[in-house]
Amino acid sequence: MADIEIEIDGKTLKATTDTMVIQVADEAGIYIPRFCYHKHLSVAANCRMCLVEVEKSGKPLPACATPCMPGMKVFTKSPKALAAQKAVMEFLLINHPLDCPICDQGGECELQDLTMGFGGPKSFFNEGKRSVKDKDIGPLIETEMTRCIQCTRCVRFGAEVAGMRELGATSRGEDMEIGTYVEHAMKSEVSGNVIDICPVGALTSKPFRFSARAWELEQRPTVSQHDCLGSNLYAHVRNGKVMRLVPRENMTINETWISDRDRFSYEGLYHTDRTTKPLIKKNGTWQEVTWQTAIEFTVSRVQQIIKIHGAEEIGALASPSSSLEEFYLLQKLMRGLGSSNVDHRLRQTDFSDDGSLPAYPSLGMTLAELAQKEAIFLIGSNIQKEQPSAGLRVRKAFLKGAKIMALNCYDYDFHFDLSEKQIVSPDEIVAALAGILKALSLNATVMMDDAVTAAIADVSVNEQHAAIAKQLQASQNAVVILGNMAMNHPEAALIRTLAAAIAKAAGAQYGLLTEGANAAGAWFAGAIPHRGVANASVLKPGLNAQSMLTKRLQAYFLLNVEPDLDCANPVVATEALATAEFVVSLSLFRNSVIDQHADVILPIAAFVEKSGTLVNSADEWQTFRGIALPHEESRPAWKVLRVLGNIFELDGFDYASSEEIHHELKLMAAKLAPIRAVSHPMTASQLKAPSTQSLYRIGAIPIYSGDSLVRRAKALQAAQPILEGIVASVRIHPATAAKLQLQEGEMVTVKQKQGQIRLPVRLDDKSSERGVYIAGGIIETSGLSELYGALELQK
Repeated sequence: MADIEIEIDGKTLKATTDTMVIQVADEAGIYIPRFCYHKHLSVAANCRMCLVEVEKSGKPLPACATPCMPGMKVFTKSPKALAAQKAVMEFLLINHPLDCPICDQGGECELQDLTMGFGGPKSFFNEGKRSVKDKDIGPLIETEMTRCIQCTRCVRFGAEVAGMRELGATSRGEDMEIGTYVEHAMKSEVSGNVIDICPVGALTSKPFRFSARAWELEQRPTVSQHDCLGSNLYAHVRNGKVMRLVPRENMTINETWISDRDRFSYEGLYHTDRTTKPLIKKNGTWQEVTWQTAIEFTVSRVQQIIKIHGAEEIGALASPSSSLEEFYLLQKLMRGLGSSNVDHRLRQTDFSDDGSLPAYPSLGMTLAELAQKEAIFLIGSNIQKEQPSAGLRVRKAFLKGAKIMALNCYDYDFHFDLSEKQIVSPDEIVAALAGILKALSLNATVMMDDAVTAAIADVSVNEQHAAIAKQLQASQNAVVILGNMAMNHPEAALIRTLAAAIAKAAGAQYGLLTEGANAAGAWFAGAIPHRGVANASVLKPGLNAQSMLTKRLQAYFLLNVEPDLDCANPVVATEALATAEFVVSLSLFRNSVIDQHADVILPIAAFVEKSGTLVNSADEWQTFRGIALPHEESRPAWKVLRVLGNIFELDGFDYASSEEIHHELKLMAAKLAPIRAVSHPMTASQLKAPSTQSLYRIGAIPIYSGDSLVRRAKALQAAQPILEGIVASVRIHPATAAKLQLQEGEMVTVKQKQGQIRLPVRLDDKSSERGVYIAGGIIETSGLSELYGALELQK
């Protein structure tokens, strides 16, 4: 729309006729008080606190709901405007309790602040104040609903942003209450944002309750390390200890929202499992030692193993959420010792297309661009649980009319409608993708390589394949996205090849959303066995994560890895460590498998206690600094690796700070020669639908079991069953249960290659009849050997 001119408090400003007065005022730095208005929510105009005087208007108008008009003159501080604002404040305070001294919102309360500016010194209300019964809405959010001023921000957030209208208003006038109507816990993975947008103390953080006052806290910026997007955060710190995490606005990544996982994971920082001092195992007993003793012992043992068995018998496994600097020094240490056995892809099992992959995994676009897509095809992705910020952008696209399609092994409850979906067993996903590609090829305008055409020649196409292909082709701005399940699938290489071919045939973009916070950084830093730093070639490629464990090396370095919970095959991982001569764990937490099989434990700092860099899936490099004191004797992992390199007398470990490492990597990035992805070969036999009728495990990772920190966050663990149901169970289709004569709640034995466990049965029609949902990443299922693979069920 064309620009117009308006005047606010005598200042001439540019605006458009679809812009509200409050928006123009905010951009110009002219403050107008408000309670219900929020820039990312719809306009409600029900608090009336933003009343302003508009020339030629007989009464004050709400600035949030008054569109700009040519020549409009607005007065925000005139006697008429101030009188209206003070009158509104008097009404709001009629029923508000005077409990500021015990309210967690005290010191950062919008009502408190505006009362100082617009409240009167005396109340004329002599009647009794109303009181409202508090609601129990789960382990994350505390309610004090007598304080509620019915701004409805929380209601609108759930309906418009989160996609789950869990809160609403009942009754009218003075009797109006905000709640769930039928009492239940909130199930949204971003529910904690209502804490931030609540202008009073009605909704506060339950884990933070009564632990600190706002004026005692220092606000310091940091970056989330629980998914591949890196939401921006503020850590509120007291005496060097993190007391809570809140969102930091970044419009290109998380806007003003963060997931509950990012918000409440800080509880795990000070868990009793936290490693505090260097430990060495002597005669089967852990003994506390000095850092110098632990480092020298580690170097001595590794040198012995290299001398006897060779450097190729040493391997390093790293968490995909490690920092760029940690990845760089870890691979530098390993290659300096003579081994390229280094990897971060702990849950991946198919590495056959390593040589044909691009420089690093990437979404290939910004999140803002994702929200503008007309068609989005999700493959093996539970995007709103795996990458909640991306899930919110997909919902934005849906609200603008985008067609969202999904091919999954489990029928997830997305917060947006799917125009098309296909739910298949994990061993049928390749055939389903081939069917979609074949449907695309039937369009005369689609050109494909001869090899691809030959491979899909005999593939059958069903109605779902044709419908997905049609919607992709009809869009001028589409994207195909692979999620965690697709990346960890036993045929991940074929899935990537087919997905890329589908994107190419449909004229769509193609992107990956990876596990962990820094998979892209790991590839760039060379924490992969087949490429060096910045995609440099290596003379002798090393072993990938899976091969390192199946071949049972003599020594392992573990960087923030819990083998029984973070690896694709916990049984094989545990056995590999048990047979190794030497295992050194740079670890945040004590773990039963590490305690049993490691020889040295070196305590490392958590993400808020160290500095470093993350590279997210949108190709953004985000640096962060240590904003809390290291826990007891823990040290940043990059410093531990630097000292190890120096004691081993390796070149290139003379860094005084992580910034020096970052600068060195940035110089390499400037010279990065991009690797052009090439097509991975596929054959007709690989694309056939499976002939077997065996059951197949779906080993997805529950939302709060993805890494060691969230697994120890008390409130998140209490919330996980609310969002996911009972995760330690065998979820099977009712038709399959009937064939096997299994009943709800009955204990069943699950057998899978080397592993065997017993779990209760849960009837669930969200998977295919051959798909059995048994979650990974939890202790109860760590006795199974594959996240995705054939299994047997026995009574």
